[in-house]
Formats: sequence, C-alpha cells, structure tokens
Amino acid sequence: MLSLNGKIVAITGASGGIGEATARLLAQRGAAVVLAARRSERIDAIAQDIREKGGRAATCVVDVTKAEDLRRLVSTTVERYGRIDVLVNNAGIAPISPLADLDTEGWSAMIDVNLRGMLNGVAAALPVFREQGKGHLVSIVSVAGLSVSPSMAVYAATKNAVRTVHEGLRTESTDGVVRTTAISPGYIRTDLADSMADPDLRLRTRENMDAMGIPPAAVARAVAFAVEQPDDVEIGEINVRPTVQA
Repeated sequence: MLSLNGKIVAITGASGGIGEATARLLAQRGAAVVLAARRSERIDAIAQDIREKGGRAATCVVDVTKAEDLRRLVSTTVERYGRIDVLVNNAGIAPISPLADLDTEGWSAMIDVNLRGMLNGVAAALPVFREQGKGHLVSIVSVAGLSVSPSMAVYAATKNAVRTVHEGLRTESTDGVVRTTAISPGYIRTDLADSMADPDLRLRTRENMDAMGIPPAAVARAVAFAVEQPDDVEIGEINVRPTVQA
C-alpha cells in the first residue's frame, strides 16, 4: 500500500463522489486532508468519520466560484497544518443538455464551477506553492474533454479548457516548484446526473453510469498514485476508464 504520511492535501467538492473517496483514501494512507464543499454538514460528518478511524481531517466551507473562498481554503490549510502540499480541484457540475435547448443558465454555471472554480484554485495555491518552494496541483478533468458527445458540448468545452490550463501551467513551471496532474475519468458512479434538468437525459446518464461506470475509489487511487510520487517525478495526466470485457 502506498504511504502518504506527512502530505497535506486540500480537496474541493469533497462532500461526495470522487472528492469524498479521495479524502477517505488519502487520509487512510497517512495524509492530512482538508475537505471543502458547500454542504457543511456533509463534509463535517465525513471528516468526523475519518478522525474516528484514526485519520487527520479538517473542513472548510467553500463555493469554488468565489475566489475569496479558495484563498480561505488555502490559508485555513496552512494555518491548521503548517503548509499545503497538494490542492485537488475536484468540484464540478454537469447540467448538460442539447445546445438547441438554449440552457444559458446551465452553460454559465458549468463555466463558473468547472473552469472558473479551477482557475480560482490556481490563483489561491500558486503564490503559496512558490513561497513554500514546492506544491502540486491536481485537477479532475474528464474524458469528455477529449471526445465530444451529443448534449455535452459545453461541459466538454469546460473540461477541455481545464486541461489546456493545466498544460499551460506545466509548460510554464520549468523551475520544478509546481507539479501538475490532470486526471480524466470516464463514467463514474456519482450523483453528477442529478444536476441535469432534462428527466430523460438524467435517466439515460444514470443508466450509463450504472452500466459502464467505475467507482469513485478508482479515481481516488489515481490521485493517490500521482500525489505519492517523489518531488522530481511529475505525472502529467492520467485517464481512468472502465475495462470492457467481451
């Protein structure tokens, strides 16, 4: 089993799904985790459960669309544990629909959470990483950013943009201070479909997740693998997809 003893990791979108699974796994493997999300009662309950099992966990209520909330998450992590080694940008939403539906509110929400939320994390973490002399930015992207499916154009655009930002940051980080990892899952069994307004599309997405999805813990293991690497090793991108057997 990998050991993450001594690592300090902040995770957005940690109230369920991939974020919760990542917090639980990293804490189990020795990291101190700070769970961030809008649902305070949920992250408090998860953190309490982690502590009762011998792990180290704290919480911070965060709306990733607000830059000041991400700055507060980073400062809270540093105040609590002395530094921040890793920021996992995981918060995301997917109110997908055909472009012809003209769901401009849904488009704006995906841009604000998926892209702007990630950029707010970058803006909050980079100055601290540079002051510390090192830091690791991990973002949960999506294979949707590589191949566009019907009804997913705007969602895919936000995820492709996140991947582009990551690649830009990687090319700019030539001094070895900042490491970046983009993790792109396929279908994951989470409640992401709940944000879809169209009931038929929501049902189809849930069915696909049940039929082809992999558990959030699989993505958490990919995060753990990237985070536990030595400082001179960078895992730039990991794709996490189910294996289909005939």
